[in-house]
Amino acid sequence: MTFSLVARDESGAIGMVVTSSSPCVGARCIHLRSDVGGVASQNITDPRFGDIILDSLASGDDATQALEKLLSHDSTVAYRQITVVDAAGRTAAHSGEHTLGRNRVVTSDGVVAAGNLLSNDSVPSRMLEAYESTAGDLEYRLLAALAAGEKAGGEEGDIASCGLSVVREAGWRVTDLRIDWHPKPIEALGELLDVWMPQRDDYVTRGIHPELAPSYGVPGDE
Repeated sequence: MTFSLVARDESGAIGMVVTSSSPCVGARCIHLRSDVGGVASQNITDPRFGDIILDSLASGDDATQALEKLLSHDSTVAYRQITVVDAAGRTAAHSGEHTLGRNRVVTSDGVVAAGNLLSNDSVPSRMLEAYESTAGDLEYRLLAALAAGEKAGGEEGDIASCGLSVVREAGWRVTDLRIDWHPKPIEALGELLDVWMPQRDDYVTRGIHPELAPSYGVPGDE
């Protein structure tokens, strides 16, 4: 009941986008750490897997090693779908034997797309193609991938929530957007992203160089 894409772009930014028929998918499935990697933990989700794999990556493991460590020590992995991209752009993926419905994973350099309960096998491939053919900020490339997955048929049921997050050198999620329950969540996410992106870098400045911070443009702080 989920499809997602995790990627590291040419600038070193790492991000993920995900959508599902269940509520609040962005709160459970997105796991990112600056200069370390990104993890999607989905299907029958265990959110703890994100930090476990990211800690392994931070200790020096590559994507495959970090995922294999988890798979060898957890008794529930037959129910999980997990994808990983590390800071060097290496990828790894796992879809357990109890992954729901039609499921598939596709990978390329620095990017992995995956889904379960898919309406057809082409959804992850269409997502990856849209990501790789879209120029610009990682946020817009991720959104293009999500929209392409929906256009290709998405999942069997109607999607209801989505999330999009990106980490860069700032050390936190410079973009962290969620649509937790909406009849057209990807459309709503696109509208929210258009509001956010012109302000994104200002909020980074406010965090790192408050003395240089632009005003918020609200009453009392013009």
